[in-house]
Amino acid sequence: MSTTLTFRNPRLPAKPARANATPEPDHILQTGFSFWPAKALLSAVELGVFTELGNGPLDAERIRQRLQLDIRGVRDFLDALVALNFLERRHGKYSNTVETSYYLDRNKPTYMGGLLEMSNARLYNYWGSLTEALRTGKPQNESKNGGDLFGSLYQTPQKLEAFLRSMTGISLGAATAIGRKFPWAEYRGFVDVGSAQGAVPVQLAKMHPHLEGIGYDLPGVQPVFEKYVAANGVGERVRFQAGDFFKEPLPECDVIIMGHILHDWNLQQKRLLIQKAYDALPKGGAFIVYEALIDDERRENAFGLLMSLNMLIETHGGFDYSGADCRAWMHDAGFRQTRVEHLAVPDSMVVGIK
Repeated sequence: MSTTLTFRNPRLPAKPARANATPEPDHILQTGFSFWPAKALLSAVELGVFTELGNGPLDAERIRQRLQLDIRGVRDFLDALVALNFLERRHGKYSNTVETSYYLDRNKPTYMGGLLEMSNARLYNYWGSLTEALRTGKPQNESKNGGDLFGSLYQTPQKLEAFLRSMTGISLGAATAIGRKFPWAEYRGFVDVGSAQGAVPVQLAKMHPHLEGIGYDLPGVQPVFEKYVAANGVGERVRFQAGDFFKEPLPECDVIIMGHILHDWNLQQKRLLIQKAYDALPKGGAFIVYEALIDDERRENAFGLLMSLNMLIETHGGFDYSGADCRAWMHDAGFRQTRVEHLAVPDSMVVGIK
């Protein structure tokens, strides 16, 4: 038996197993070494490779000089990115793919690399302690040394803005899908709870000129939010409201949105936030929750399950959940209708109607 460890293009289907054949270890090895391509991509984002190529193709030596890289590894690094379908190479010059040009060039409004920057700076190292987290049930992030996640992120304006920008990266696809799939013509306003930089309010306001929105988050977020809203030209219809969703009632509005919020908290806290949303809505109002929902059978959405393990590493009680779980909690809070709808990879939304 022999095997070749090849990090295949994820768009291509896996080869079917031959009947009565000795099983191949490809999938095991592919997964076990998947941190290699992950770190290559994360380092490329950190170094600004895709931004540097935003103005056009460059050869390896020009890239090396501009990014101040050592000569030894640069060719293997760039060619690995080609083999992984993150770069293209023609006539000795490297260029972005369609996807990396769109999403990983810092000079474009579609940049979602902030999420990868956070993964590189924080999560990559913390996931090295997954075994300890599984044995102890305790977070493995800043809290391990007496700090806490949000306290660390709020230490400096630069750290906070980088984190909030990463939330834009993870939310932008879902925000666009919510703007397209939810019947906004029936509603006039919304509150985005835990709004971060403001990706969801801005996207909805751009797509639906009749809507007025509120971004609700902790006070320190306000300058970052207002800067982002102003840059996108929707400041007249989108405003910020400071508050703590555990200590205060939620703002009253037609639609309340919570994206990537509930999974941070334990079951009791999840139920409390859902009840607060119910109490703040009028009859007929809608509550939208979106996350990387785990499939109801807990067999298919590996990303959602791994995200739940990320909550094990990052929080004291957080966990991800299925659409069926969330619908049950909503019904317990009093919502009369609920439904689940897929948004964009990896997120789906649960909608509850009061």
